[in-house]
Amino acid sequence: MIEVKHLYKSFDDKEVLKDISTTFQDGITNLIIGQSGSGKTVLVKNLVGLLEPTSGQVLYDGRDFVRMSKQEKVMMRREMGMIFQSAALFDSLTVLENVMFPLDMFSTMTLRERQRRAKDCLARVNLVDADAKYPGEISGGMQKRVAIARAIALNPKYLFCDEPNSGLDPKTSLVIDELLHSITHEYQMTTIINTHDMNSVMGIGENILFICEGRKEWQGVSADIMGSDNKRLTDFIFASDLLKEMRQALRVRS
Repeated sequence: MIEVKHLYKSFDDKEVLKDISTTFQDGITNLIIGQSGSGKTVLVKNLVGLLEPTSGQVLYDGRDFVRMSKQEKVMMRREMGMIFQSAALFDSLTVLENVMFPLDMFSTMTLRERQRRAKDCLARVNLVDADAKYPGEISGGMQKRVAIARAIALNPKYLFCDEPNSGLDPKTSLVIDELLHSITHEYQMTTIINTHDMNSVMGIGENILFICEGRKEWQGVSADIMGSDNKRLTDFIFASDLLKEMRQALRVRS
């Protein structure tokens, strides 16, 4: 479990995060949503140590990440998996070598053990025949699945995903969502997904944090989001014509 307590982040005189307190739970998909510029990406960067909070706490199972020493943070990051918006695969490495990369860097496994682990992770994301291919030879959806396989290679306790469906068609996005959701439950990870995709919110949003202008505006589950009376949330959620129609239909039924 990750707990955030009274987190502030400023850049010079601009306050971006303002007293955010929240909890991201184990074994479920935790989603962070909000408009561009709302502070959600800055929040995730503070969670993983890419940025230092101005004040506040980030607790990993009770351990304060902000106040850890440099070496302690290095050890802590070994418990984290990251999936970047662009997949961020190494073009010069094969699919298998990409998944092996964190194992080569941080594990004490033999070469054969690392290869076996990487192949097991690729099999878990339904990529059993792509070992020898290079990223440029596979589709965008397959690249995202390779990124997921790489992220879980070290069996992390915490998984962070930055816009994992960016650039994907709706059908492939659903595949990625279901894969992240099932892996989260299977490995009992604390998964945090930063997303704009409302299909993801409604499909796999088990714990949803809505940030507006740097503040925690709303938190709940997807079952409650459609009926929320929080105006800023509803303005964000029902920005598209389709969702406006869905909202109107719900009102008519009630």
